[in-house]
Amino acid sequence: MKINKSFILWQLPLILIITSVSIFAYSLLSNRYRVEAIGQGNKQDVQAAKPKPKPQQNISFSVPTKFASSTLYQTELKKGEKYIALTFDDGPWGNTTDQILNILRKNNIKATFFMIGENVKTYPQQAKNVIADGNVIGNHTWHHWYRSMSPQLAASEIENTANIIYQTTGAKTSLFRPPGGILTNGVATYARNEKDAIVMWSDDSEDWRRPSTSTLVKRVVKQATPGGIILMHDGGGNRSNTVAALPQIINNLRQQGYKFVTIPQLLQIQNQEQVAITAKK
Repeated sequence: MKINKSFILWQLPLILIITSVSIFAYSLLSNRYRVEAIGQGNKQDVQAAKPKPKPQQNISFSVPTKFASSTLYQTELKKGEKYIALTFDDGPWGNTTDQILNILRKNNIKATFFMIGENVKTYPQQAKNVIADGNVIGNHTWHHWYRSMSPQLAASEIENTANIIYQTTGAKTSLFRPPGGILTNGVATYARNEKDAIVMWSDDSEDWRRPSTSTLVKRVVKQATPGGIILMHDGGGNRSNTVAALPQIINNLRQQGYKFVTIPQLLQIQNQEQVAITAKK
């Protein structure tokens, strides 16, 4: 077969042009894919490096300065004033906390919930619901231990609980209630040194004993006094009788002229009245 040299010479420039264009196009595509891959990798790295988001809310439950480091059983109000505070311990707790919140909501009442750290960890949504409804949170230690504790252990019980309350709800609190009302095992001492108010109670429902609903209602109503602090429980066990008794307790006390407030509100009322009395003197 005879090869036509003129044909080859004529086609050679065209072949070189096509080859050059192909190489250039391949180079552009390769660079594009490489840049996109690098960009995606950097994006993933940036996302991974982002800090954990902080709580959206920033709420502080504080008390007037005069009550810092104080141990409070009830407040002293002007004659004729009938404010009283509902408090609930050992939550949050499964359905019970939400059931109590529903009753409070229907009655347009705000209460104070003293929460256990490990329960906030287990039931974070219930803790958030307490805040969402405008209620107050207090610190009730992480484990609810009664035993004597070193300063380091007492600090961890309170600080770990404070941290998880803040991380979960966005709330910081200076209200503390020692488990079992024990003031001598180390936790109350630590809280007092941190300028927290040690909130006890004047009206004990003893609902942890699981008495009948009628017994609960009679006990709470009988002990009620102006400026008083009622102790009940939303956590720590079966609280169905507490849930059943709560609407009756509210109705009975309202018929007697009581108004329900949170612990910070109760302390603020006393503080304002005493300041006014001092100013008159």
